Amino acid sequence: MKPQPGRPATEPSAHGEPNQFALLRQRRFAPFFWTQFSGAANDNLFKFAFTVMVTYQLSVDWMPPSMAGLVIGALFILPFLLFSATSGQLTDKYDKTKMIRFVKNLEIAIMLVAAFGFVRGNVPVLLLCTFLMGVHSTLFGPVKFAYMPQVLNERELTGGNGMVEMGTFVAILLGNVAGGLLVALPGIGHNTVAVACVAAALVGRAVAQFIPSVPATDPGLTINWNPFSETWRNLKLAHGNVVVFRSLLGISWMWFFGAVFLSQFPSLAKNVLHGNEQVASLLLVVFSIGIGIGSLLCEVLSRRHVEIGLVPLGAIGMSVFSIDLYFASRSLPAAEVMALGAFLAQGAHWRVMLDLALLSLFAGLYSVPMYALIQMRSQPTHRARIIAANNILNALFMIASSLIAGALLGAGFTVPQIFLFTGIANAVVAAYIFLLVPEYLLRFVAWVSSRFVYRFKVQGDEHLPTAGAAILACNHVSFVDAVLLMAASPRPIYFVMDHRIFRVPVLGWLFRLAKAIPIAPYKEDPATYEAAFDRAAQVLREGDLLAIFPEGGITRDGQLQEFKGGIMKIIERAKAEGVEAPVIPMALTNLWGSYFSRIEQGGAMVRPFRRGFFNRVGLNVGRPVAPAQVQPALLRSHVADLLQA
Repeated sequence: MKPQPGRPATEPSAHGEPNQFALLRQRRFAPFFWTQFSGAANDNLFKFAFTVMVTYQLSVDWMPPSMAGLVIGALFILPFLLFSATSGQLTDKYDKTKMIRFVKNLEIAIMLVAAFGFVRGNVPVLLLCTFLMGVHSTLFGPVKFAYMPQVLNERELTGGNGMVEMGTFVAILLGNVAGGLLVALPGIGHNTVAVACVAAALVGRAVAQFIPSVPATDPGLTINWNPFSETWRNLKLAHGNVVVFRSLLGISWMWFFGAVFLSQFPSLAKNVLHGNEQVASLLLVVFSIGIGIGSLLCEVLSRRHVEIGLVPLGAIGMSVFSIDLYFASRSLPAAEVMALGAFLAQGAHWRVMLDLALLSLFAGLYSVPMYALIQMRSQPTHRARIIAANNILNALFMIASSLIAGALLGAGFTVPQIFLFTGIANAVVAAYIFLLVPEYLLRFVAWVSSRFVYRFKVQGDEHLPTAGAAILACNHVSFVDAVLLMAASPRPIYFVMDHRIFRVPVLGWLFRLAKAIPIAPYKEDPATYEAAFDRAAQVLREGDLLAIFPEGGITRDGQLQEFKGGIMKIIERAKAEGVEAPVIPMALTNLWGSYFSRIEQGGAMVRPFRRGFFNRVGLNVGRPVAPAQVQPALLRSHVADLLQA
């Protein structure tokens, strides 16, 4: 794997740890995890305690209780719009560990001022601290997501993001619960909150001391202190990579989606479910647990790769259960306000909670791979600025969600109808994003095929490069070989394929969507033949993966055919352009006789279930071969050996 700036020299092997929880025993991740956990918990302890205090305990003429939550939320989000661009620059320019410790020092100072505000019941001071805690979170956001790609390898990135996403929502939940309970303590509530906020900040700073040093990725960067021009420049920088930018929009949409639900929980609990404050808290607990479970499931479902095929699955689940939440909650009969026990005693309410749990679980499946993709595909030298652009977009989308939800309520929509509207809008937005970035849809098809059509096992996938150009050379057994190779690779693959396969229904559309390169025999179509090699050289020149099937066509007898000389022409064309791309031999196993092979005389799918469901198939990946050592016969022998492995 090509090293990235700032990546520790002692990076663990791709197979060094069994799962994401093992990261909590490692110094490169555990102190960082608990530092961000304490910060998120403290943010929410402070905000919720302050909200409860001005809503129920203090009488403030110039800020009525109905406006308190809105004002506090707006003050907290404002710094994300103003300072995210500056924060991204600082994170790229300076050692990330030093940045984290600076932010935690700032948190201690803010919480000391906030402690004074709580003890004295001084609302203006606490509003100032709300803004400053927004600054604190704005500074920490880019550091959090730019730190992980420098200390985790590709196989750990999804699990690491899942752990952080889960930890964040658990911290939010615990912070809200603690803030509400502590501020309500008779006589000592305000003092207790003051002590708790300072203590949480001190704990976070102590843990941050154990985070290992992670060097700057762009130490020569000149800081532009103008937040407006730098914000625009960051957005343009993000737009430079189409897949990354549209993934930023996808994540921002998820925050729009989540903000709609979180903002409506009190109204849902009181006006629709007829429950008290405990019921509203229960909805938040269910939502947070769902996000946490979905985030942790990503590593299991992705086989420890960055698997963006989970994103369409997440989008489907978000829409399905949002819409079902409308049907589950729209016809609940009027009732007296219920306490938690009475609420749980009614079966209809369990469907509502199940819908909330599942839509949030699928939101976790949707967001974690997108974050990992952005981290992996962004240039290391300006990764933090890309993440800062993401924070800006997130804030804008969350503000838009509040305005749109308010407009819908003002137009007479009920809370269940808002959920229905959001679920339908999610389906439309997701479909639009997946058409703009077909890689998500392609990976979803590959993910489904490799898990629900076949039982697909990959061996030697550590030989698949996570960066740089390479040629993948594989045997050709069935019509879906390319789909299975897509499922095995953490990166997009450009395939050189027989032009006739583009005429196959569905598969032809799929391969055109994947920008596969059609090739025809020179005698049949010399223009297509030459264009294929030109395009193949361009793919390698741009540092991407190129896959070919050197046999020239799908086997008709299940045996490995002779390899043709096209691969030599690709290597020579790439070498002429200064690219020395290694060749990685690969062998698909046990596909002959499965659904899409040609074992039947009439062609594929004549007897689709002759081997039953979930055919066991595999892919064996060999060690890279230097281009100077490649010959068709030698490459064929490598693939033949892999077939026997």
